[in-house]
Amino acid sequence: MSLDLLIPFIILITLVVYLIYSRSKFEKEIVNLYEKKFDEWKDNSDVNINTEQKVCKELVGLVYKEGYKVSIELLDQSVRTSFERGKFSIKGK
Repeated sequence: MSLDLLIPFIILITLVVYLIYSRSKFEKEIVNLYEKKFDEWKDNSDVNINTEQKVCKELVGLVYKEGYKVSIELLDQSVRTSFERGKFSIKGK
């Protein structure tokens, strides 16, 4: 009588052990795949971040009109040479 119950119990234990092993193997493969994809994404995104730096405008001076005379008051003296050389553009309406 004991042998009749022992065979299904051994089959059940074997099946449970196999399913646990196969699931853990599958999970490890998925985690490795996602880690690999994440590393590839980081490598590709670093290149895009470094090359796409946007040039921002910076306030370096103020322009005043006094009668018929236009004067420029510089807030940052590092651009004085650009103004003296005439390397600037004028935009307006």
